[in-house]
Amino acid sequence: MLTTLPAPLRATAALLLLVVNTVWWCLLLFALALLRLLLPITAVRRRLDPALNAVATAWIAGNSGWMRLTQATRWQVDGLGALPYRGWYLVTCNHQSWVDIFVLQHLLNRRIPMLKFFLKRELIYVPVMGLAWWALDFPFMRRHSEEVLRRHPEKRHQDIEATRRACERFALVPTSVMNFVEGTRFTADKHAAQHSPYRHLLKPKAGGMAMAIAALGRRFDSLLDVTIVYPDGVPTFWQFLRGDVKRIVVHAERHPIPADCLTDGDDAPDSPARKRVQRWLNELWRRKDERIGATLGGA
Repeated sequence: MLTTLPAPLRATAALLLLVVNTVWWCLLLFALALLRLLLPITAVRRRLDPALNAVATAWIAGNSGWMRLTQATRWQVDGLGALPYRGWYLVTCNHQSWVDIFVLQHLLNRRIPMLKFFLKRELIYVPVMGLAWWALDFPFMRRHSEEVLRRHPEKRHQDIEATRRACERFALVPTSVMNFVEGTRFTADKHAAQHSPYRHLLKPKAGGMAMAIAALGRRFDSLLDVTIVYPDGVPTFWQFLRGDVKRIVVHAERHPIPADCLTDGDDAPDSPARKRVQRWLNELWRRKDERIGATLGGA
């Protein structure tokens, strides 16, 4: 165990293990992705996509390994005990830090099909990982502001088409489609600027979820709603590597997707179906906010 090392050495060891684990598995991932690119046939994709996901699953397992070696974090987790592995999941979670992604992958790996995140377009340029996310068919979203969309409404269709193309590929292999519906990480400044009605959350946005439901709704077995709380304060990624995160509380709830939200392709921004998804999401977020407040002792 490396948990007894001084914090700077522990962070260095954790970062080195993360880099080695990433490079090792990405070499195999890129080889398989190149083969799929050279043979763009559905039958080939059906065989290669599970192999690509298996490589990514092994990478996540390696990350869990170095986390156990370097972190003395106390985990308090409920709601993940009896999740069927097969099938399609829609997954959402509150978003506070890059650490959230490692928490979700650590806890959900091999419990449900591999998580596929909606990512900002700029992240495709992240060295090594950007190419890996592309190889794994993660949808890259341009995330235009409302002001830009008002001036250029045609740009709204860029994200719609990107989501539809990704979901068409997800339909071939059981997948967990992950969407941080707040659209960005929570900060006090963002919370104030939004005039959010929630104490601990930003306003949820139904767009990505509605598009995923429109494309894959009747394949989705359920929504898995995950709540992450850091009782001692939201950590930066470096603090996480240092081992400064003493406790992480995670609660998961599995919900059926309401029948009136199964839109059968109706995902236009002003459609009744989109509004129904938004109302459902608002209610989920209200309960999530109460749960976070209770976990933090009413703070």
